[in-house]
Amino acid sequence: MSILATLELHALADAAHCDAILRCWTREQGIPVTAEGIFAPVPGTDMNVSAQCTHLSRTGLHNFSHVAVVQPDGTRRDVAAVDLLALLTTGADPQERSLLLDRTRESIRNVTEFAARDWVASPSEDLFLDGERSLLLGHLQHPAPKSRDELSSGELEAYSPELAGRFQMHWFEAHHSVVTNDQAANSPALGGRDLQVVLAEIAGQSASPGYVLIPAHPWQAKAVLQRTAVTELVDGGQLRPLGPLGEEWWATSSLRTLFHPDHSVMLKLSLGLKITNSVREATATELRRGVEVNRLIDAGYITHTDPGFSIVLDPAWAAVIDPSDPGGGSLTGLDVSVREVPEGVDRLVCLAGLIAPSSPSVPPTSSIDSAIQGTDGWGPSLLSRWCTDPEAWLADYIDKVLVPMVSLYARTGVGLEGHQQNTLVRLGVSGEIIGGAYRDNQGYYLAASRLADVLACTGESTSTLAVVEDAIVDDRLTYYLLHNQALSLVGAMAAEKMADEDVLLRIVRERLKAAIPALAKAGPAGVRLVERWLNAPTLPCKAHLATRLAGIDEVVAPLDAQSVYLDIPNPLVVAA
Repeated sequence: MSILATLELHALADAAHCDAILRCWTREQGIPVTAEGIFAPVPGTDMNVSAQCTHLSRTGLHNFSHVAVVQPDGTRRDVAAVDLLALLTTGADPQERSLLLDRTRESIRNVTEFAARDWVASPSEDLFLDGERSLLLGHLQHPAPKSRDELSSGELEAYSPELAGRFQMHWFEAHHSVVTNDQAANSPALGGRDLQVVLAEIAGQSASPGYVLIPAHPWQAKAVLQRTAVTELVDGGQLRPLGPLGEEWWATSSLRTLFHPDHSVMLKLSLGLKITNSVREATATELRRGVEVNRLIDAGYITHTDPGFSIVLDPAWAAVIDPSDPGGGSLTGLDVSVREVPEGVDRLVCLAGLIAPSSPSVPPTSSIDSAIQGTDGWGPSLLSRWCTDPEAWLADYIDKVLVPMVSLYARTGVGLEGHQQNTLVRLGVSGEIIGGAYRDNQGYYLAASRLADVLACTGESTSTLAVVEDAIVDDRLTYYLLHNQALSLVGAMAAEKMADEDVLLRIVRERLKAAIPALAKAGPAGVRLVERWLNAPTLPCKAHLATRLAGIDEVVAPLDAQSVYLDIPNPLVVAA
């Protein structure tokens, strides 16, 4: 690739990050964005930020150009993303600010690399994998969406779904005395077999007598061997590194969940990288939660009453524990959760992959200066290739994907953390929506008012679900199901000029209103939630920039302080 083409792609990546940073800043600081753009003072300085608005969105998915810093004397200076972020975070915690600036630089470099490689990447024969590989810009409301905690160039190549990364897993033999595990009964994905039988089949060999097999992401396998608890297990003979075994598996959009089209399970592994806001290592609660959900489904507490919608099951897990922990509950970073491959997976695609802008299909032809001024060089999303009637498609989405999640909450008190990457859309051969699915073994809230019902079903004294007050579940679902999922879809459709945004917002209102009678039969929580979405002047929304600057790891943070939230104007009320 020519130096000019590389510079132009870097300019496009930088402009995309400027957009994301300004979306965060204007939302979190309550700064108005008009059709002309923004001109706003930067707190703690004598300067202003100025930008033209090339696309104005009620959902907050604005696009900007001519981003500049304006001095008190009126002097303007064009500004790149990292310099813009440094200015806007003046006064923040110095350590967290420095880390965020480093991660944003890294994210821009990675996006540049992904876009360059996509010129020659060919689509797979699997829509599922196409979706997993399509998140070139990542979260469009996050300042550093593609930071990978300083992976080397070679590691980025091997482990990134955006580059069609595939690799062999590294394997360990762990003595049964240092392994904890659980498995749901009669899992179709496991075919009635013990987890170790399935893992041995994948590895291509069985464990030695008295030992069990544990797979690891190759990056994690190297990293954990630097940890004292792991080296002591290796030195004591309780843990044996076996190196790479078996076939190469593909990375999915989460990086740590691996897929192979010839196997009935996916494997979710710990990965000690900070990706966006969190280090992606499993907790004991997360591992147990997947199996508890499986058992709640088997017992009939969680039922699939909406045709076409399902929960992807996580029926088994195993982990190496730290024997030096007096409580016996600490994990070492070596663990595996087994996830079923849903039937017809080749027609399931994650929402984030559907609506993500793609990289240029040909090298940019604009000058570097013009490329810096906007992101017009980004190509159409997968959605634009599959959706011929955006208004009907959106209505089907609300009916067949969003409303079933609300209905589940109404019936059971279980709230799904259904963000774009965890939400799968099932498409027919012509691109029509025929259903959806939810995948995760972490994102399950349980309204405290329904805890007794769950315990009566499981017969346990506690639940691993994220039990929190009903009002907090309502807030979280407002962000994940409405803002991050449905309104992000509206914003993406409008940004690609597939349909008018106000028309799309009215469709969301109409379909939510139409769902109320059925939701009323499921339970009061669903109606309460939808009526709030339809009528409240403001709604809670996650503040991604503030959360990142606060240094919150959302995997381990307390539920009532898991992220920074703020109230923002409700686009559905405006659309009314």
